Order: sequence, then structure tokens, then C-alpha cells
Amino acid sequence: MSMRKIMLVDDHEVVRVGLAALLRRRGDFEIVAEAAAAEEAVEKAVQTRPDVVIMDIRMPGGSGTEACRRIREVSPQSKVIMLTSFADDNAVIESIIAGASGYVLKEIGSDAIIDAIERVSRGESLLDPAVTEKVFAHMRNQASGKGGLQDTLTEQEKKILSLIGLGKTNREIAETIFLSEKTVRNYVSNIFAKLNLNNRAEAAAYAVRKGLVKG
Repeated sequence: MSMRKIMLVDDHEVVRVGLAALLRRRGDFEIVAEAAAAEEAVEKAVQTRPDVVIMDIRMPGGSGTEACRRIREVSPQSKVIMLTSFADDNAVIESIIAGASGYVLKEIGSDAIIDAIERVSRGESLLDPAVTEKVFAHMRNQASGKGGLQDTLTEQEKKILSLIGLGKTNREIAETIFLSEKTVRNYVSNIFAKLNLNNRAEAAAYAVRKGLVKG
């Protein structure tokens, strides 16, 4: 029997414990790592190279979407399943673009989560037609220049970009929106990657050009 290595990522311990207990009933699933935050998830993915990552789409200290992108970069063989409360969340679309194999709703039944793991292990996706069409529409808009690249940013990233446009440092941004400086630094790197920017000057100019800087 081929063992499938699973990593669980959620900031709520009770969720991780519940998932781990469920999956350990299967003789071919091995829980190789657990993480409570995005940065920790990336580090443990490098260490353990899981076959499947089950990850909350929203976590403190960095988004599950960004963690998905980075995990797929450092461990391309790892399949990522996002946990979400809302099937039509924009974060779902961003996660698919970042390399996730699909998503499951948090209230999903035990048989369904096992089926999801087995499907992505076989290389299948978990996307329903509605989400697939949204992803394609998003990519078509990018290719045609409609909508603007800033549409790929989360609300938090837009807020941080607007503060960069005001000339604020990472420390000042952290104090303004009550995050750690390290978390802000991660957000800034993600913004640069999404918008294909090289430095803060380019980011500030972009923010002003797109009307993200108020007053």
C-alpha cells in the first residue's frame, strides 16, 4: 500500500486535531506535518515534501493563497486543497491561479474530504464549472488588459499598496494596520510579484496611477 503524506494547515488547533483523527483512520494516509500559520506551512513543506496539503484559505500572518503559491514553488509535487467557508470567495480564484488543485468547504463530510485527497493524488482537480469559468474570465481580463492587475490583489494588499503610495515604510504600515513588520514585508513581496514591480518607487507610482492613494 502506497502511503500518502499529508500536511494540515489551519490556525485553529481543533480543526487540525479533528482532521488528523479522521485521516489517521486510513492506513494509507500519514500526517507528516501540521502548521498554524502561512510562514510555518512553507517551512514545513520544504522539510517534509507532503503529497497533499490541506490548508485554510484565511490565516493570521499571511494568506493561505500566498502560502499555496510558495509551497508549489518549493515543492511542486505537493497538491494543495484549500479549506474555505465560501465557495464564491475571490480568494478561491486567487488560490487556483496560485496553483491549488481546488477547494473544499469547511462543513464538508468525512467521506468527501477523503475523496478529495484521493482525487488530487491522482492528478484531478476539485473545481466545479462555475469556479473554472471565473478563473478563465479572470485570466482573459488580465490578458486583454481589462479590469486591471490590481484586481488580483486582496483588500489587505490594496490597503498596503495605497500606504506605499503615501510613502510609508514597512514599519509605519505595520503600525497603521496592526500587523507585524515581517507580515507586512511578506505582503509587500507578494504585491510586487503579482504586479510585476521591482521596487517601492514603482509600487508608489502604480498606486497613484490607479487611484489607490486618497488625498
